[in-house]
Amino acid sequence: MNTIPVKIKNMRPEHKLIVPEYATKGAAGVDLHAVLDEDLEILPGQAVKIPTGIGIELAQPDVVALIFARSGLASKYGLTLVNGVGVIDSDYRGEIQVAMINLGKESFKVYNGDRIAQMVFMPVFLAQFISVEDLADSERGDGGFGSTGIKM
Repeated sequence: MNTIPVKIKNMRPEHKLIVPEYATKGAAGVDLHAVLDEDLEILPGQAVKIPTGIGIELAQPDVVALIFARSGLASKYGLTLVNGVGVIDSDYRGEIQVAMINLGKESFKVYNGDRIAQMVFMPVFLAQFISVEDLADSERGDGGFGSTGIKM
């Protein structure tokens, strides 16, 4: 398994640092925890930013940290990310906050220390755009949304 060094800083020193961990040996992402002064109730349809209490420094500019919803929170309670996927660029040094929305029908309470999201580290490729007159043909062509259907 490949590893990268990631420096971590406690951005809320009044709270104990919760270092993200992999829940299992096969986990792709580390769990991020809510760091709260008081319980947070998220009403149906409400969007909130939940602090994690951590800042990170990625050692390489060609790595990004991506924040994803936890599948259990999304499927059981409708709690997901407002922006779909959070992007933590290699040069960001602020506190990581998770923008969440409650798409469920009932309010959801978040407590200090709860696992709220997961963070995955991925390589980044910078595009070098080349202006052309034509693009190569492909089997799909310019078929867009739903063009491949839903049946096998």
